[in-house]
Amino acid sequence: MAKGIMYIDGQRVPFDGETNVLSVIRKAGIEMPTFCYNSDLSVYGACRMCVVEDERGKLETSCSMQPRDGLKIRTNTSRLLKHRRLILELMLASHNCNCTICEKSGDCRLQELAMQFGVRSIRFQDNRECAPFDDSSPAVVRDPTKCILCGDCVRVCEETVGMGILDFVQRGYQMKVTPAFGRKLSETKCISCGQCSAVCPTGAITVYNEIGRAWRAIHNPEKRVVVQIAPAVRVAVGEAFGLPPGANALDRLVAALRLMGVDEIYDTTFGADFTTVEESAEFLERLERGGPFPMFTSCCPAWVKYLENENPKYLKHISTCKSPMEMFASILKDKYKKKDAEDGRTTFHIAIMPCTAKKMEAARPQFARDGVPDVDLVLTTQEIVKMIQESGIQLPKVEMESLDMPFGFGSGAGVIYGATGGVAEAVVRHCLPDKTKNSMRELSFSGLRGSQGVRVAVIRVGDRDIHLAVVHGLRNAQKLLEEIEAGNAYFDLVEVMTCPGGCVGGAGQPHGLMQEKQERREGLYNLDRSAPFKRAEYNPVVATVQREYTPEQLHEMLHTTYGPNQ
Repeated sequence: MAKGIMYIDGQRVPFDGETNVLSVIRKAGIEMPTFCYNSDLSVYGACRMCVVEDERGKLETSCSMQPRDGLKIRTNTSRLLKHRRLILELMLASHNCNCTICEKSGDCRLQELAMQFGVRSIRFQDNRECAPFDDSSPAVVRDPTKCILCGDCVRVCEETVGMGILDFVQRGYQMKVTPAFGRKLSETKCISCGQCSAVCPTGAITVYNEIGRAWRAIHNPEKRVVVQIAPAVRVAVGEAFGLPPGANALDRLVAALRLMGVDEIYDTTFGADFTTVEESAEFLERLERGGPFPMFTSCCPAWVKYLENENPKYLKHISTCKSPMEMFASILKDKYKKKDAEDGRTTFHIAIMPCTAKKMEAARPQFARDGVPDVDLVLTTQEIVKMIQESGIQLPKVEMESLDMPFGFGSGAGVIYGATGGVAEAVVRHCLPDKTKNSMRELSFSGLRGSQGVRVAVIRVGDRDIHLAVVHGLRNAQKLLEEIEAGNAYFDLVEVMTCPGGCVGGAGQPHGLMQEKQERREGLYNLDRSAPFKRAEYNPVVATVQREYTPEQLHEMLHTTYGPNQ
């Protein structure tokens, strides 16, 4: 990697391995304005906001410019300021500026930079044809009138997710981002992962907002509102209130929900423990009968939807276990039938999730009984943040409160479900005959943990070597499937998470780059280290519930099947 010295605004700045001049500028303590630059994606260089001026007066985008020894640049000349203000003015001229009622108001990059550069008037008219609003997806909403053509959504859908649902069409002033042939998202093979909304700097693509439904349920005295909170939420929700990524804000979130009027609050970790027990039993049964292998995990609804749409021949390889969210909900709704009949109320179950695809999963017909879904409503971390802010609650200042019992109890194995590799590790912990601390310690260094897109490990279980793969980012999963099909790789168990980093990087979380996602992941592993028990089978509530049902009843409640284009 290149090393050397650059001169930025007269300041001597060393560089060592930085991939572009923009990174060196930020290293020097100067925050350059950008729209299209995302360090987790390829360089695009379209917005032109990060242009710099060299000593000969040449303008060049710093995001696509290579550092070189002796390079002298200016970042803040009168020419550059005029250039940036003009770009912003042109963007605003073709932008729907109803900012006060926009989902991204206060968190919009265009709004932020317009304020920063003092753009207070627009000299140009917008004569473009008004594109239709698209709220057909259960996960995200598209408002093309707010698109600034940065291309972030196009690149993340192609490079990270591998679906290519969105792309540029037409040219010049008529250019726009849209699904092929102007279709709505519901008419495409979109898997509802929501990563497009996670990278969108404006309100052009946002999470489908169901806050209104949540408030109506909470304020309805005839409804008992019961909430479950996913593991990844607790290490990200605090970021919106000034807490560092990875900080455990679960107890404060519980207190906030009680202040808002929620009746009972539980932990999805309980559902994760049940999933571990059931999935491990299914995996061991497959080992005995010889397949089909690999067995794919079923926790990620976007991954399941991808196989249904694109590779239905692999559906028989997916674990029949419901996701932790749906396992928990199935048990909860069944156990609350009697309670509802006794007090004349209806249990309304809300799941707080890091994932937009969970909204799609909750609406699937196989997760409903007598037409009533087990999960009535899914709120993302972003949505619960907005509800807390609406309530005026200062999350870091509220007194901490504990979860309700009996379903507020989970193992360390259940907590790490929120990190890539967590599901596979939880299953291996359960399957290993050796339950000592040493085996746990060895497992943490087995290769299941990490940030690489694909990780493989071979672990001895009994008298057999188990071949495992952990994949995050659907593009990586597609490549792994190609290797398996070509006969170049064999695995017994494969964990797939569509979102980079796993659930901690879900599109429903506060937006963060890979560094923030890694800190959230470490926060979950820290919770696992301090958990009173580390294996799912040690959860006494799981054992109690298992005794209350026959094996046939449990299988009906906790397992399902998937089919093409469901």
